[in-house]
Amino acid sequence: TDFRESYGNILPSERHRAVGKETGKTAHIERFNNTLRQRCPAMVRKTLSFSKNKAMHEKRIRIFIDCYNKSLSV
Repeated sequence: TDFRESYGNILPSERHRAVGKETGKTAHIERFNNTLRQRCPAMVRKTLSFSKNKAMHEKRIRIFIDCYNKSLSV
């Protein structure tokens, strides 16, 4: 993430790594966020599959990340 304070309030410190745009890593993060929105419609607010349940969001994200990582070539 970038250096906004709001991320530090939500993400645990051991899982949060802030990077600036000059590092070039933000493009990878934004690409992954876009992939997540495209392949997991529950993350997009104006869809029929949107859920307000935080536990369901976390489960869907974990399942998506697991499947996404398995699909990457090594």
